[in-house]
Amino acid sequence: MPSLNKKLLVILFMSIGLAACSSTEDEIDPNEPAELVDIQAKFEPKVVWDQSVGGVDDYYSQLRPIVAYDKVFTASREGDAYAFDLLTGKKVWHKDLSDLDNARGFFSNRTSALISGGPTAGINQIFLGSENGIVYALEADNGSVVWQGKVKGEVIAAPAFDQGTVVVNTSSGVMKSFNASTGEDGWQIEQDVPALTLRGISAPTTIAGGVLVGTADGLLVVYILENGQQGWTVEVGEATGSTELERVIDVDAAPVAYDDKVYAISARGHLAAVDLRSGRKLWERQYSSFYSVSIDGNNLYLTDIKGHVYAIDRLNGLERWSQLALTNRGVTGPAVVGDYVVVGDFEGYLHWISQESGDIVARHHVDGSGLNTTPTVVNDLVIVQSRDGDLEAIKAP
Repeated sequence: MPSLNKKLLVILFMSIGLAACSSTEDEIDPNEPAELVDIQAKFEPKVVWDQSVGGVDDYYSQLRPIVAYDKVFTASREGDAYAFDLLTGKKVWHKDLSDLDNARGFFSNRTSALISGGPTAGINQIFLGSENGIVYALEADNGSVVWQGKVKGEVIAAPAFDQGTVVVNTSSGVMKSFNASTGEDGWQIEQDVPALTLRGISAPTTIAGGVLVGTADGLLVVYILENGQQGWTVEVGEATGSTELERVIDVDAAPVAYDDKVYAISARGHLAAVDLRSGRKLWERQYSSFYSVSIDGNNLYLTDIKGHVYAIDRLNGLERWSQLALTNRGVTGPAVVGDYVVVGDFEGYLHWISQESGDIVARHHVDGSGLNTTPTVVNDLVIVQSRDGDLEAIKAP
């Protein structure tokens, strides 16, 4: 039976504080989701194709579709992995990771594979991780299993790939590498995990021979991809409260490397720009988020823990505009498509926001189960997967 989402519980407490206070029926609940208001739509998004792939139920999940090799790859929590043709949506292959040995009988109950991290693409393979600590490598062309690896802890964030190496980060603090071709074990490190953390973890980011990752104690750390040796460390989170709950400062969002800088954000603390080579902090601003930032030119876009969307100058951290109409709507991370920023919400709506003004200029409803991961964008297509597994490719002018 699905357990209460710990991330949502912590979000609730973080937003209302711990101080007891009296309330009346006339008071406005600060955690009430904002109601959507009518907008003057500048265009109507069109669904190019759609598929059903199986969902994640009420469980916390970072599963989201990716595009590689002219295909869309995705998976369900139960263990259904899929590839679809990018342009037509036609199914290329399907692999059931919950019954790789074909041992399940006709009347047997299905045991979930608990897929929770990925997918990630590399060397014509697709990599996925599970809450059982299993890492799968599948052939991108046909879905056949190339290898399986094992790591201590739940893999609930997408693996990273670079230079023939796959790196996974786990909720237990263990980060481990695998040979991407063979699945042979590589280096392994163990990071400290505080007594109380959010459910999510940072997906690793690989660049220039390094592995960037956020930690549960509010740090941005770089490791050498070849051997796992630790390099520089930067504080991003800021523990300011007197209780454990108030001092939750996880860096759950995957770091984003751009040019010679890396951008990281904490669930409570700061958005920081860091020099990629030295680890020197260039600037920081007080924003808190669970989602990675998106970058387009000199503009950086983020969604904070209240569902507010911001545009920020990435060179100096100065705010350009803020969009507050989606407060408490469980807004996803932002994705850039053309002249717009696209976010989803807990009721399954996609919102197109003007990069120039910050105004919401279009809206599309996927389904009522909600959207909980950042949309995937390729060219002019926005690809999203709802909690119930509705996969849509959407095009807008």
